[in-house]
Amino acid sequence: MTPAIHSAAESIPSSCLHGIFRAAEEQEKQAGVDVMKLHVGDPYFNPGEDVAAAFVDAVQRGETKYTGVEGMTALREAAVEKLRVDNGIDSDVSRLLISPGSCQGLAALLQTLAEPGAEILLPELHWPVHVQQSLLAGFRPVLYRLDENFHPDADSIAAVATPRTKVLLINSPANPTGAILDRAEIESLLQLARERGWHVISDEAYEHFTYDREHLSVASLERDVPVAERIVHSVFTFSKSFAMTGYRLGYVALANDKAADVMKVVQEANIIGTSTPAQYAGIAALASRAQSTAANRKLVQHNRDVALPPLIDAGLLRELPAGGWYAMLDVGRTGLDSETFATKLLEAKGVAVVPGNGFAMRPHVDDHGRVTSHDYAPWAQHLVRIAFCVDPTWLENGIGRLLEFVEECDERSA
Repeated sequence: MTPAIHSAAESIPSSCLHGIFRAAEEQEKQAGVDVMKLHVGDPYFNPGEDVAAAFVDAVQRGETKYTGVEGMTALREAAVEKLRVDNGIDSDVSRLLISPGSCQGLAALLQTLAEPGAEILLPELHWPVHVQQSLLAGFRPVLYRLDENFHPDADSIAAVATPRTKVLLINSPANPTGAILDRAEIESLLQLARERGWHVISDEAYEHFTYDREHLSVASLERDVPVAERIVHSVFTFSKSFAMTGYRLGYVALANDKAADVMKVVQEANIIGTSTPAQYAGIAALASRAQSTAANRKLVQHNRDVALPPLIDAGLLRELPAGGWYAMLDVGRTGLDSETFATKLLEAKGVAVVPGNGFAMRPHVDDHGRVTSHDYAPWAQHLVRIAFCVDPTWLENGIGRLLEFVEECDERSA
């Protein structure tokens, strides 16, 4: 007899991202034609030739052995310098750890900060993986409200915090909304966290994809704070800025030495070390970052500026996203909820989008950290997410088909 599983992980729902990914693959098999994939945040452009060459050269030289759990010193030094010059963050090699993708870095950081019964504050419209990772680390997610422009405010966060709150997560530019926080907003959130004795996690995966305003790293506001008193832990990735999604490479700048020492132990248990050839590729990427990140941002912004305005004209999108790779559409006019819309759009038009309610999941957790049930915020039932980092032709054709489908829904309900 197979033993029953009663772990906390067993109770965590699968992400909406993976559900639509599997559905799109099945649709391709059944229909025998390519699906227009507007559901995946994977860019149509590739890393620079210097990045690929560095990876291949490392393999050919036999640079394929373990590195330390912290990552290669040369890559950490390059990342520290990048943070100093580009982000205004005063980090140090001793407080910077390399990870196999920022997703794993986030997971390790959450394990580093977790305490029994502790709560983490997440935005009510969030990247689903943030919720999953928090639950796996042992945190109880508490969701804070966003305004009509998907921005948080300190008062709404303070209203849902409790004595068990230990961590505030900030994601700017945000996935899935593209919202970018300004200096005043970040200062108010940081002040609240400092007053309450919280850690702050700043997920800055889309740092180079800002179109309407400059990106501000949260930790840059702690430059004048003694290292031992700093509270902001920053997470970065090579996946977006350098189109290195399949390389799996990221890094975490810990706020202080204590947190860095703890995360080293977490990494020892989880990964042993990050891919050595990928780290050589990362060194090359950072060396040429000024040119590559500007070029990549220009490509995605062009997609945004050319392909998304028809969605505004159709009343599905309020305004162009300020940053990131995604847009949240309101398809309420069709009379369909987000899951039905995504399913029928895939079947009828061969276009894959992500149901937006999955970004507004509300888990209910018992005293053992298990999810006993979950629901979705009612206001998200008509939202869907599209990625505009994809091939321009596919993006424009996919949006065209989406608009056709919306019009057909309008005609049926007339």
